[in-house]
Formats: sequence, structure tokens, C-alpha cells
Amino acid sequence: MDKYVPNRIFRKKGIMISILLFFLVGLVRSQGQSPVSAQTQNTYDTAQTNWQLFKYDMGSVFGGIGYSYTRPLHWKGKQWKTFGATMAGTGILYIFDEETSEFSINQKEGIPRFIRDYGTKFGSPQYNYMFTGGLYLTGLLTKNTKLRRTGVLLVASATSAGLLQQLTKSLVGRARPVSGKTKDTFDPFNSSRDYHTFPSGHTMLAFTNAYAIAKQFRNPWVKASIYSVGLVPGISRLWDGEHWLTDVALGVAISIFTVESIDRYLDGRYSEKYNEHEKKVSWNLNFAPGQLGVTARF
Repeated sequence: MDKYVPNRIFRKKGIMISILLFFLVGLVRSQGQSPVSAQTQNTYDTAQTNWQLFKYDMGSVFGGIGYSYTRPLHWKGKQWKTFGATMAGTGILYIFDEETSEFSINQKEGIPRFIRDYGTKFGSPQYNYMFTGGLYLTGLLTKNTKLRRTGVLLVASATSAGLLQQLTKSLVGRARPVSGKTKDTFDPFNSSRDYHTFPSGHTMLAFTNAYAIAKQFRNPWVKASIYSVGLVPGISRLWDGEHWLTDVALGVAISIFTVESIDRYLDGRYSEKYNEHEKKVSWNLNFAPGQLGVTARF
């Protein structure tokens, strides 16, 4: 009987992802299109085969990845100020890495098991691409441009951020809390996973999804709820002692920069936009006596 347990677990998780995907598709489509734009886009999609749409979308995925990597070459003063503030904030959080790690690990047993399991599994690459790929294929087969573009944004952003974090982890070689080493221990190009902590891959994959999906909605409470769910995998890595706070914080920042960059690129590739009004989002680190936090305005 024991040999069938993994298969049952996999089927249950597959069912959960399918339900989540179905729910998300309904929410995204409920945002609606204007009658004119919907008619125009549907006429265009109907005239294309699924293979033609797929080739165009894959071109958008690779183009978006390349665009995200080259954007720093075009940054102006405002972008460099944002980058500098992000690095400064990460540096300040670095001071508290060991204290926050110890505190987080001590909270683990008080966290419900299903939340911990969700945090551990949903930020992994296999579940991430199962979800994003499923969403994209739904949009492709139904020839829904909005879902296709959302799927392209998710796949491109996850791939761009994922490749970047793999390279950075190897170059930095920072030790994980569970290794027993201090936050100041670095061994670049060490092949051991104990030295692949900076930044957090689970955080980047999960929050990239959350941030991209939240773009579909105008309601700030819906956005905040999606962001909160997207932060759970990153926080779960703190509970497990797999990452330091700065690993997670920088992972969130990279996710935001990546999604915003690729979304801008896709504006020139797809006529269908999520929201017609300009999307203004700002993230600020707050520091004060006895206070440390992040504020989002949208």
C-alpha cells in the first residue's frame, strides 16, 4: 500500500492546482473586455491557428526575457534611485538577519501544517510551471487573448527571475541558516545547496506569479490578498531556516522589477491590456525606532 501514497498525494495536489486554475480563469475573464475590443480581438484570434498563436506567444516569452535582462542599460535617474534604495534597504535588513532567522524558526511549530506545506510546495519550479503552463494553455485553446497574455507574462517572468536567481546563488555562495554558518559566510561557486541561499528562489517564483496575477484587478483589497498569498512561500523559507530575511526581501524586489519590465514589453505585443488606466504601484521600506516594514501603495 505504501508505494501508492506518493501517487495519491500527487493526484490530490494536481486537483488542488486545477481548482485554483479554474477559479483564477473565472476571475480574470470576469474583468471583461469592452464590446469593440473584444469583437476585434476575437476576430483576429479566430483567423489564427493555435500553432500560429503559440509561435507568436513563445516569441513574446523569449523577447520578454531578453528585454528584462537589458533594461538596466536604459535606466535613468529615477530607476537608479529605486535600485539604490532597494540595495540600501537590503543592507539595513542584513543587520537583523540572524535575529529574524532565529525568531522565524521558533514560530514554525505554531503555523498550521497546510500553510507550511503550501509555502514549501507552491514556490517550487515544478508546481510553478504546472500552474503557469496550465493557465497559458487555457488561454491558447480558448483563444482568449487576455489569458494568453497573462500566461506569457507568468512564464516569461518566472523563467527570467528563475535563471537570474540560479546564477546569483552560485556567484554569491551564501550559507543557509540550516547549515549552522553565520549570515556572513560566503563561498562562491560551492556546489553544495547549503551555499545557495541568496536570493530565495521560492520567493521569486511565488511572488512573481502573485504580482503578475494581481495586475488583472483594480480592487486594492483583492491585490493585497493576492500579494499576501504570494508571500507565504517566502516566509515559509524563513520558518524552515532555508533563507535569511534579506534573501526573501531581495527576491520580492527582483520579482516586481521583472514583472514590470516584461509587462511593459508585452504592451507592444498585445492589444489587450489588463486595465486601461495607468497602473501606479510603489513599494517603500519603512524604518523607525522599534519599527521595520514594507508599505505598498496601489
